[in-house]
Amino acid sequence: MPHTLFISDLHLCEDQPHITQLFLSFMRNTAPRADALYILGDLFEYWAGDDDRNTPFHQQIVKAIHEVSTHGTAVFIMHGNRDFLMGKQLMQDCSATLLRDPTLIDLYGTPTLLTHGDALCTDDVEYQIFRKKVRAAAWRNDFLNQPLQQRIDQIEQLRKMSEESKQSKAMDIMDVNLAAVADLFRINNYSRMIHGHTHRQKHHQHQVDAKTCERWVLGDWHQTGNALSCDATGCTWLTVSI
Repeated sequence: MPHTLFISDLHLCEDQPHITQLFLSFMRNTAPRADALYILGDLFEYWAGDDDRNTPFHQQIVKAIHEVSTHGTAVFIMHGNRDFLMGKQLMQDCSATLLRDPTLIDLYGTPTLLTHGDALCTDDVEYQIFRKKVRAAAWRNDFLNQPLQQRIDQIEQLRKMSEESKQSKAMDIMDVNLAAVADLFRINNYSRMIHGHTHRQKHHQHQVDAKTCERWVLGDWHQTGNALSCDATGCTWLTVSI
């Protein structure tokens, strides 16, 4: 049956070769059978700019995506909070389309809203201030004009600070705010929602203005891989293995 796949939060990096192999296996054996593949953010642990795409590690990821795309599966990639500096050159090399966040699609007759999910975590005020700062065009341009190694060093420092900050935050603060979720449902006419970011894989149902809405939260690939497969009859979880 025609179907579409959704994944997010792989956080691919050289330090996690098992997860890389899971992804490469998924791209060889599972993704080519789908109509489309949507990667909803944090494909990489971090992305310092498209001029870093030619490392051997990044090239194997790019090659895997390109091969799936050129063999008939449309590939769409959305920025995450770790890889929001992915740009046009990377998308061209991958033969993929960069999506706006959020994006509303028609998924086999069901309007479906796609988002990474970090913008919904409005209780984490500190993070939302940081997110607004680094997503601004002026900040992005200034950062990308720095030498690559300098960018990488800064990102490593920011990652360290982020991990330290998480230790003092309540877990609920780093989850989505239900009022923000309801508002997004309203703005998009109560469509189905699929997102990642929180790493809390689950299927939720919400009552918003007396309407039943469903929200699918994609899991991370920290230990095992997972994907959401959707067709005309609905959505189901897939476990990704080698």
